[in-house]
Amino acid sequence: MHKLILTALAVNIAVATNTNAMTIKPDPQNPTGYIVSGTELTSAENRLTIDPMYDVWAKALETRSNDIVEAIVPNRAGNPVNVKRVERVFPQSQWDFLTAMAAPEYTYTRFLRAIGKFPAFCGDYTDGRDADKICEKSIVTAFAHFAQETGGHIAKDNVSDNPQGLEEWQQALVHVREMGWSEGQPGYTTGCGQNDWQNQRWPCAQGQGYFGRGAKQLSYHFNYGAFSEVMYDGDATVLLNNPGLVADSWLNLASAVWFFLTPQAPKPAMLHVIDRTWAPSQRELAAGIGYGFGTTINVINGGIECGEQNKNKGQPVNRIRYWEGLANHYNIPIEADEENTCWQQMPYGSLNLDGATDVLFTNWDGNWTYHADRPGGFSFECKLVGYQTAYSALKAGDYNKCVTNYYGSHIGWPEVRVVPHIEPPVDIPPVDGVAAWNVNKVYLKGEQVSHEKAIYEAKWWTKGNIPERNKGPWKFIKAIP
Repeated sequence: MHKLILTALAVNIAVATNTNAMTIKPDPQNPTGYIVSGTELTSAENRLTIDPMYDVWAKALETRSNDIVEAIVPNRAGNPVNVKRVERVFPQSQWDFLTAMAAPEYTYTRFLRAIGKFPAFCGDYTDGRDADKICEKSIVTAFAHFAQETGGHIAKDNVSDNPQGLEEWQQALVHVREMGWSEGQPGYTTGCGQNDWQNQRWPCAQGQGYFGRGAKQLSYHFNYGAFSEVMYDGDATVLLNNPGLVADSWLNLASAVWFFLTPQAPKPAMLHVIDRTWAPSQRELAAGIGYGFGTTINVINGGIECGEQNKNKGQPVNRIRYWEGLANHYNIPIEADEENTCWQQMPYGSLNLDGATDVLFTNWDGNWTYHADRPGGFSFECKLVGYQTAYSALKAGDYNKCVTNYYGSHIGWPEVRVVPHIEPPVDIPPVDGVAAWNVNKVYLKGEQVSHEKAIYEAKWWTKGNIPERNKGPWKFIKAIP
């Protein structure tokens, strides 16, 4: 059963040269804080996410309003384009064929609504790719994983438990809640109540359980919170307060579609493995990771199911059997460069990406590099990282939130406020014979500089520290009229 688990935070402190100038000034509203330019932060964010794949990822996560989604029913003339495609390539009869053993909470209408929420699933392509074929392959791939995650796993010849003689790949979506759990049971609350970024953004509700629910068995409060933000216009509290909706509404299938479309950097989105929007990096190819169903296993649960040590393990063996049975039934071709297995792949969690320049990350974290020319040596920037944080490079505004929230939340780090624009400082040296401060010059105790229409005197040896009133190595002498 797949769970999204956070990896440990790795902290690297380095010394950086200032290749990208920033205008940083003391905050007139906060004696211990600073202001930075929103224009400059936007430029920094754009520079770090210049690769066009960031736009592709963000586009894939766009959603329709729930009012539109909840009007979707089979064969409705006004259904969205991608829903009509699904009705054409995977009609109600095929849903019934694969869900004869399914829980009643899973219905074809809810399946269509889950897809309707995300225009990119079974969406159009403008570059010649066959959207109908990609749609069918996406659905069949999803059902292969459903059969493992929530399937019956009953042998075809077990007539007492499987009187219809269903293939195991026809036994998807049997469970809507994790076995052994029911509503009203608090559970999966590890970490709840701690004073960390996860709980600040996605606080657990009293008495709620965040055990597995839905087609992909969504688990843990940070996943319920993140999914709730996508479903309810940024409101994490809806599903944190009422996680049962992921079992009892169309969200039981929408949670799986969301997972299907969401990259967990450095893992690609499953859709982009299937439709080949993703191109494996040299590190991934060297680790045996390329196209095919096997890579979708690595995306879902590679740490437990991929690698040669897991070649004969039950979970991946089942997934592959289900995929091959479904692919054969639906005549889905296996391309020459595709592998159904992942035993020959290194799990993503074990992939060494140090120094890799062709792997993209999707989360923001504080940039710990030391900048001698900035107050306190802090960078006042964020960086892209390959582990989950509260800030996504695929969400507008999250870079600014990372800078303001991350810095203010760390002991000893300065508080930061973003303003739309800051005019860069203008000095008029020399003033009274005092030259302007030079970031590259060493100043000894007693030496004076002019900076931003004021004169300062060094209290001790200093280099690269911006002169500021009553802070650090500088003593304020007088303002310049």
